[in-house]
Amino acid sequence: MIKLDNRPEGVRLNPTGRKAMGEKGRIFRHVCPRNCYNTCSLVSRVEKGVIQEIRGDAAQGYSQGRMCHLAYGYLDLIYHPRRLIYPLRQEGRGTGNWQRITWEKVFRLIAEKMVELRERYGSYLPVLLYTNSGNLGLLHQAFNWLADFTGDITTTAGSLCWGAGLDAAYYDFGGPPATHPELMAEAKEIVIWGGNPAWTATLQMEYIYRAREKGARLTVIDPVFTATAALADRYIQVYPGSDGALALAALYYLWQQDLLDKTFIREKVFGWEKFEEYLRSLNIKDLADACGVDTEAIIELASIYGTRQPVATWNGFGLQRHVNGGQNVRAIHALVALSGNLRYPGGLFYASNKDSLFHRPSQRRPGAKRETRKLPVYNLAEAILKSHDPPVKMAIISRANPISQNTDTRRLAYTLQKLELVVVIENFLTPTAQLADLVLPAAMFVEYWDVVPSYWHNWIAINQPAIKPRGEARSEIAIVSGLVRKLSEMDKSFKDFPFHLEEEEWLERLFNEDLYNRLGISHYRELLEGPRLLRLNLDGNGKRYNLYSSEAKGRGFPALPIWCKPPTGSALYPYRLLTLHSLKGINSQFAEITSCELVAWIHPELARLKGLQAGRMVRIFNQWGELQVPLALSRSVPLGAIVCFNEPGRGDGLNSLIPPLPTDMGHFTCGGPGVAYHDTFVNLQQL
Repeated sequence: MIKLDNRPEGVRLNPTGRKAMGEKGRIFRHVCPRNCYNTCSLVSRVEKGVIQEIRGDAAQGYSQGRMCHLAYGYLDLIYHPRRLIYPLRQEGRGTGNWQRITWEKVFRLIAEKMVELRERYGSYLPVLLYTNSGNLGLLHQAFNWLADFTGDITTTAGSLCWGAGLDAAYYDFGGPPATHPELMAEAKEIVIWGGNPAWTATLQMEYIYRAREKGARLTVIDPVFTATAALADRYIQVYPGSDGALALAALYYLWQQDLLDKTFIREKVFGWEKFEEYLRSLNIKDLADACGVDTEAIIELASIYGTRQPVATWNGFGLQRHVNGGQNVRAIHALVALSGNLRYPGGLFYASNKDSLFHRPSQRRPGAKRETRKLPVYNLAEAILKSHDPPVKMAIISRANPISQNTDTRRLAYTLQKLELVVVIENFLTPTAQLADLVLPAAMFVEYWDVVPSYWHNWIAINQPAIKPRGEARSEIAIVSGLVRKLSEMDKSFKDFPFHLEEEEWLERLFNEDLYNRLGISHYRELLEGPRLLRLNLDGNGKRYNLYSSEAKGRGFPALPIWCKPPTGSALYPYRLLTLHSLKGINSQFAEITSCELVAWIHPELARLKGLQAGRMVRIFNQWGELQVPLALSRSVPLGAIVCFNEPGRGDGLNSLIPPLPTDMGHFTCGGPGVAYHDTFVNLQQL
């Protein structure tokens, strides 16, 4: 058994875990690749092959030299003693008996198993390539490109986090309206709907503060009184999953008071007559009861949208993680659009800029007999177990930690253990990696070339290697290239995959003339001089808005943004479990440099009714799983809910309680629905 302490010689950490800073050295440019709004542009300073400092890049106009609190821990992660820097093979799955292995043997074992499965079943469909959002660098899409090339292989459909909201934007606008988040500083009012940027999008708070300095007021709508809500001028506590009812109630009031933008409706809206018919059937009191907000607060919210333009509306990811999530987002779109706020650059709808102008290198392997098979990501365990013709027998997992992040995780762990070979590409031994046969060490962002577009702001920056990969770590594209090189020796059809390309040659293929024009450069290496802002057409008023969506109707959803009720608890499992993002990490990432404890938070009144005491251990359970955690009390939590922050790296099985319940939308943009995380119901018992 090997010792997983890989601190290099000559690297000394101070008592806080951070390396001492200095003044000399060479500077390199980077981009944080995490699944985060900030997508911080960074620079590193290197002396004698060792990074001495990482700081924000002042040349990037969105972050302006700032970086989020998590980025301060990167030196600790890069030089962490337990970081994986050599390929490992586990002798006996789940035993923890790890043995070092060569890359040559790794590639041979994987390629031999893939080819053997193809010979046994007639295609590569028994091989599952599962990737997610652990690294958003474009060259880290390498396994997706391999799936495109292979063709007859198994992947997943759907996004765990944001497909419902993306679909809603495409049904309503043909895609998210283009905007720069910096324009939020020009808004007269800001409404943050189901988001907590004080924890999860810290750099955007600068533009919120700028708007408030000029007189803008901040409204936060959320079931939980978050850190952002504590900073707001106005907080509206809404029942979980009922955001659509609140938006429609405000819209109904504006319609009654003749405060809608009639010119915009006449010139830009499709389906107003049908929607007005629906409005006539509504009752503001019924909608108020449905969302748990009193009529006075609804009228105040409506007045903001109707009289205080431009109103910047920010939809967080949380409100779409319901079985009615897409419909909730569509209702908010209707409120923003019909109140006339799309006329103003600062009054647009802020959610994401999902569209990408980069090329995706893709071609089909000669001789591929079938199309790629897609398994629903929201119910991956059952999908693997029920896969036939042929069954899934092998999994390669990259940029993902499904044992911590997916649904029904106990059955998912059982399912992975039934496979013949499990391969994980990782930086650390995560819960998923601990179940693997082979764990391959992934390089960190300071060790490779890449480009990382943001899904929030519009600054494009280059990521360049500052140091050589530690040990034998490799970038994702290097791992795929090495694997395909070995596969091509056993299956000649893989010779057409460009495995000979270096990282910078792949970058050449990603950029194109239109992208260069919009960045004002002629070659991607000009980004080494500093990040560039992508030129956008910000004419939000130029987009047609579909109140009535034929595409949504064609996919079996309501054509209009109507109110759809969320599920409620049962007598057996009466309490809604809300699993919220933590301040201390991004999902399960950054676990190695943070200390945290999973706690169940409930309202003091619920504790009184059930005779529960703070500090005591409680059992949270449902038909999917259970866990034991200490209890804490807070009036910030809704009365009928249990709040657990998704602390990174905890092995307490929080996601074992999450059922494989899909969101309503996600098919159009992500190939399948997301996960309705916030429609989980549990019971509570003191131990």
